[in-house]
Amino acid sequence: MIRRTSYGIPHVLAADYRGAGQGLGYAFAQDNACVMAEIVVTLAAERSRWFGPGNVDSDLYYQRLNQSEVVERQLARGPSKQARDLVRGYVAGFNRYLTENGLPAACKTYARPITEIDVWRRVHQVAGLTGSEGFQEQLVSAQPPGSAIVAPARVATERPGSNGIALGRDATVPGTGMVLGNPHFDWDDTWRFYQHHLTIPGELNVSGAGLYGLPLVNIGHNDKLGWTHTASEAQTVTLSKLTLVPGDPTSYVVDGKTHRMIAEQVTAGGTTRTLYRTPDGPVVEDDRALQWTDTSAFVLRDANHGNLQVVDQWLAIARARSVSDLHKALVRHQALPWVNTLASDATGTAYYGDVQVVPHVTDDQRTRCGVSTPIGLVVLDGSRSDCGWGTDPDAVTPGRFGPGRLPHLVRRDHVSNMNDSPWLANPAAPLTGYPSIVGDVGTERSARTRMGLDMIGTNDFTLSTLESSMVGNRNLTAEQGRAAVVTMCQANPTLPATDGQPVDVRTACAALAAWPGTGDTGENSRGAYFWRSFLVLTGRPGTRLWQVPFDPADPVHTPRGINAHDPGVQRAFADSVRMFAAAGVAVDVPLDAVQQYEGIPIHGCRGPEGCFNVISVPGPPRPGMTPEIPHGSSFVMAVELTKNGPRMSSMLIYGQSADPASPHHTDQARLYAKKQWVKGAFTEREIAVNPDLSVRRLR
Repeated sequence: MIRRTSYGIPHVLAADYRGAGQGLGYAFAQDNACVMAEIVVTLAAERSRWFGPGNVDSDLYYQRLNQSEVVERQLARGPSKQARDLVRGYVAGFNRYLTENGLPAACKTYARPITEIDVWRRVHQVAGLTGSEGFQEQLVSAQPPGSAIVAPARVATERPGSNGIALGRDATVPGTGMVLGNPHFDWDDTWRFYQHHLTIPGELNVSGAGLYGLPLVNIGHNDKLGWTHTASEAQTVTLSKLTLVPGDPTSYVVDGKTHRMIAEQVTAGGTTRTLYRTPDGPVVEDDRALQWTDTSAFVLRDANHGNLQVVDQWLAIARARSVSDLHKALVRHQALPWVNTLASDATGTAYYGDVQVVPHVTDDQRTRCGVSTPIGLVVLDGSRSDCGWGTDPDAVTPGRFGPGRLPHLVRRDHVSNMNDSPWLANPAAPLTGYPSIVGDVGTERSARTRMGLDMIGTNDFTLSTLESSMVGNRNLTAEQGRAAVVTMCQANPTLPATDGQPVDVRTACAALAAWPGTGDTGENSRGAYFWRSFLVLTGRPGTRLWQVPFDPADPVHTPRGINAHDPGVQRAFADSVRMFAAAGVAVDVPLDAVQQYEGIPIHGCRGPEGCFNVISVPGPPRPGMTPEIPHGSSFVMAVELTKNGPRMSSMLIYGQSADPASPHHTDQARLYAKKQWVKGAFTEREIAVNPDLSVRRLR
C-alpha cells in the first residue's frame, strides 16, 4: 500500500521486503520514470544510440564493466535474501507502473521495463561514485605510446559533500538526541535524492531519502535512531606506477619478473577499442601526470569495485535501534563506500564513525612505496609486490583496513563532519592514530567546517533552533573580514589592478557596506555575489589573506581576520570589479539573479566562503552565465529522537520529481525559498490525518 502525504512523499506499508520494494518502485516510476530510463540506458552502455556520439566514452566504460560481469559475479556470492527481495520487488513495482500507464511520452524512444541487473548496476555505480566513476574518460582512453587517442586530463568537478551534525543530550535543551543531515550533491537529474518511508511491521520502519534508483533509505531515521552521512576524506582508490619492459609497453615488471597486461576488446557506441588491465585494475592515463610512456604506466585500483554489499549495509543501519547497534552494523558489514556516519539515538547518545571501505595502505607502506605524482591520490610502486594492499584480520573483505583501525567516537554532547578528516569530529576529543589514507591531523580546517563548529558551540539546541541554524545562511569569511575590506575600499576609492591600472571601486564598496554578510536572497543580498568572486581571487599566489594564520593549537578559530591592507587583497578587489564589468554583470547584482531553480531564487552560498548551507553556483562571473544550480544542498533533514518517537522536519529542495510537468517539481523549492519545512509524518496516525493523504493499494 502506498500512502502519499503532503509534497508527494510516499509511505509504503508492506508485509515483506518484496512488497516494500514493489511499493517504492511503483511510486518512484510515477515521479521519475524517465530519469530511471536514462540511468538504465547509461549503465547498459547505450547512451550513444539515444543521445549522440558524444557519449562514446561513457558507453565504453560501462560496456567494459558489463563484459567483466563483475555485478553478476558478486550477485552469485550473495547479497542477503532481504536485499534481493527488495530489489526484485522494486523492479516489479516500477514495471507494473509502465504496464498500467505505458512508456512516458518524454522518453518513449529509449525507455523500457527494467531488470534486476539494471538496479544492481546502479548500486555498483553509486558505490564507485568517488572512485572509478570519476576516471571514465581516462580509463577508456588509456593506450600504449604512439596511439592517436589522446587521454584527457581530469576536469575538477564538485564532488559529493555534506554537513552532518549529531547532538547528544548534553547539547540539547530537552536532553534528547538530534541529527542534522545536509548532503551536497549534483542537482543533475540522475543524482538526486528521493524521499520515502518504508514500513514492514515488526521488521523495518525507516523514513528518509535515497539516491535515485536505489530501493532504500541512505539518510534518515527510524523510531529510535537518526543518521546522516558526509563524504569522507578517506581515499578509496589508489594508483600503482608500473615499470614497463623496454621495447614492450604492454608488459611490466614485478619483483624482477615480467608480466603481460591483459588486453580487453570493447565495442560500444560504434567504436571498438583495446583496453588494458592488470590483476589489480585497469590502466589509466591522462595527458599530464599519468602519461603512458615507453617506461611507465599507471593502474587504478578501486576498493569499491564489486561492492554490492551496500544494500545490506543500509538495511542494517535502518534496523539499528541505538548508536551501539549502528556501530555493530557498520563493523559487521563494513560496506559503506565513501562516507562518514553521524547519528544520535533516543538515549541522547551521539556517534561519529568513518567505518567504511578503505584500502589497506599503511603509513609505513606510503613511506616505502610512495611515488610522487601531482594528482592528489596515493600512488604506489607497482614494481614491488610488497607495495600492494595488505589486509587486517577483522576486515570483512581482504585488501581493506579492518574496523578496528578506523576512527569512531561516542559522545553525550556533539559530533560533526563537514568533509574534513575525522580529526575534529569533536574538538574536545580529537581523533588521532588512524592511517593517513583516512585523512590528516593537525591541519587547517575548511571555512565551512569552522562555521559548523561555531554554530554548534554557540547553541543549546531545540529542533526549532537546529532548523534555524541550517537556513541562517551565515558566511564566516564575511563575518571575519567584510568590515575590514569595506574600511579599506572606502579609504581607497581607486585601487590598482594586477596590471597596475587604477580601478574605480566605489560602487562595489558601497554594495559590500550595505550587504549584511549572509547568503540570504532578496534586496539585502546585493554584494554577496561580488564577495564570493572577490574571495576566489584572494587565493592567488603571493596574497596573504589572513591576519592571524592557522594555529594547530587553535584550529577552530584560525585562520581569521582578513588582511585588507595586503597588496594582493587589494589587487583582487580591483580585478573583481573589472571582471564583473567584462562579464556585463553589475557588482551589486542580487543573489536572486545568479542562483535559481526553475526561476525560483535559492538562498545559500559556497562552502569556501564559510557557508554551511552550500549552494555551489560557479564564480566568478562570465559572459553568458546562467543562474541554474549545478550542486549543493539537496535533501535536508532535522530530526529529534524523543522517548515518545521521532520528530522530523525536512526539505527536498528540488522536489520529488524531475519532471517539470509534475506538481512536485518545484513545490518544495518554493517552500525552501521561504525557509519553511515539511513536517514529517511517521506514525500511522500522523499519516492518516495528513490533509493531502492519498492511498493506492497494489494487489
